[in-house]
Amino acid sequence: MIRHWLKRSWARLQRPPLSGSDAFLNHCRGVVHVGANTGQERELYRRQGLRVIWLEPIPEVHAQLVRNLAHYPDQRAVEALITEQDGEQVVLHVANNGGASSSLLDLAKHREIWPEVDFVKDLPMTGWSLPTVLAREGVDLRQYDALVLDTQGTELRILRGALPVLHGFTHVRAEAPDHEAYKGCCTVDELAAFMNGQGYKETVRTAFAAHPDGGRYFDVVFSKR
Repeated sequence: MIRHWLKRSWARLQRPPLSGSDAFLNHCRGVVHVGANTGQERELYRRQGLRVIWLEPIPEVHAQLVRNLAHYPDQRAVEALITEQDGEQVVLHVANNGGASSSLLDLAKHREIWPEVDFVKDLPMTGWSLPTVLAREGVDLRQYDALVLDTQGTELRILRGALPVLHGFTHVRAEAPDHEAYKGCCTVDELAAFMNGQGYKETVRTAFAAHPDGGRYFDVVFSKR
């Protein structure tokens, strides 16, 4: 334990400064990442000396995530679907790109940006709020000051359900479009309005994909005032 702590502390001292939508990690101790997929950011987090809780609901994807984290002692995978309310009975639509675009919502204009992506199966699941899952897993939130959401349109629902713990996070990052990528999804402006009402200000909005009609997808970061 002491060796891991020293290694993590040294990594923080030596970590290269990040920019853009990753810059908030320069100031963080730990990350709760909802919508983990296979942990593509695990090496980035390791270089920054961060503790990480990854939450992923698809069983086979979670199994791969566990394998990917085998040599990352400060990163932990939890199999759970995060929703607004505890005990929600939902259907998760699993996407053909390794589950990365899976969602509780149906595809809409997402098809026009990524026409190769489609749903291949449905998984009936029970969802739980973020506070419930973190408490169940014994997570000490004093060690985690950043929340990352990548849940394909349900980010605002998750944030509403996370209110009992939300203000413990100094930074929140989410992916969100300015159009209906998924049916009924939250937009980046709706997300910004909610976070502003919770005492956060938008610090970064970076477009990373565009719809043929002009709509875009963004990485957006909110920081506590």
